[in-house]
Amino acid sequence: MKIKENYAAIERTVALVKEKFGADSKIAVMFEKCISNTLQTTIKIKENDTVFVITGDIPAMWLRDSACQLRPFLLFAKEEPELVELVCGLIKKQMQCILLDPYANAFNENGDGQCWDHDKTDMKPELWERKYEIDSLCYPVQLSYLLWKNTGCTEQFTGEWLEAAKTVIRVFRTEQDHENASPYTFERENCSFTDTLSRDGKGALVKSNVGLIWSGFRPSDDACVYGYLIPSNMLASVILGNIAEIAREIYHDEKLAEEADAFSKEVRSAIETLAILPAQKTEYYAYEVDGFGQYLVMDDANLPSLLAMPYYGYCDNKNERYRNTRKVILSDQNPYYFSGECAKGIGSPHTYTRFIWPMALAMQGLTSDSMEEKLKMLERIAACDAGTDLVHESFHVDHPDDFTRPWFSWANSVFCELVLDYCGQKVTL
Repeated sequence: MKIKENYAAIERTVALVKEKFGADSKIAVMFEKCISNTLQTTIKIKENDTVFVITGDIPAMWLRDSACQLRPFLLFAKEEPELVELVCGLIKKQMQCILLDPYANAFNENGDGQCWDHDKTDMKPELWERKYEIDSLCYPVQLSYLLWKNTGCTEQFTGEWLEAAKTVIRVFRTEQDHENASPYTFERENCSFTDTLSRDGKGALVKSNVGLIWSGFRPSDDACVYGYLIPSNMLASVILGNIAEIAREIYHDEKLAEEADAFSKEVRSAIETLAILPAQKTEYYAYEVDGFGQYLVMDDANLPSLLAMPYYGYCDNKNERYRNTRKVILSDQNPYYFSGECAKGIGSPHTYTRFIWPMALAMQGLTSDSMEEKLKMLERIAACDAGTDLVHESFHVDHPDDFTRPWFSWANSVFCELVLDYCGQKVTL
């Protein structure tokens, strides 16, 4: 396996984008550079045809980020067998990571003990960071499913994949009763409160066995305020359904299929019962809840988010509760929605006040039916790149030259997905 310099399917798409927007347009220039940047600078072919994908300016692989980074390439993989091999290689590596430690979010290229910090948790030399996040277990499963649905490939579904899927289910079942059943704790010294867990590493207290799955951290890698993170539970419900379909059609394991399907429905029912804000004129979802009756109204730019529900397949964008939630989180009711002289959009407590994330702008476009809104988001991102022709983590709404993370491959890929979507090419869910 190797990474080619040129792929005919990508070159044809670049030509299509230039035709759509103009060869010298900022959007076309950024698309070509972002696609190339991900492919040529973040992917490393390892032994046994596994693939390691760094997130950008940090030399580690996040399970979530790596899946999102390669997701746009599913649209080219239909015609490019080498890209299918790349995605299969990543999935193989991700499943090995899950089996090594399902509570870790980020991994080293080699088992050399490199890490973000020397945390008080069950660290291993292969782990870069061990923050338990529901979505870290979800994204490799969904990438496997999407590869199948978009290319017909089933080579990723090995015995190792099946064991990893069963591990995901076991961990999720355990974390439904985090207080009594979970072995997981995490503490970091001399850091912000968002980088460690309270109660001697046990984390946010929740009411156990209500159907939801506890998460220590958000996809931003910030600690949850309330332990039931709703967007991640939504994604968990989706991928449990994916596992059920894969178990039934690929592995012919009806017992696992029924277990996963029932678990998916259980989580969805809990979301629809416990995550809706009470005593409101319209029904919309909270970002986090604790099962005791406390709610957090907000959204974060990182994926999965409430804004992204249709993107990861929890519902379509015409769903009434989604539309109500969208209105709330794209307004001042969301404390992380910022509006300024140059842009407005969703930011994150992970970055500075009044910094918004291009990833959230791209997701606003991807989840809209309006071509005008899609184009508006593309133009807003392109106008705020600080002359780099790449997409940053975040930027100040009044001063786009003030940005965080000059090299953030995940954001590049989500931007590329919006460009492709605007050109009529969309990943099949």
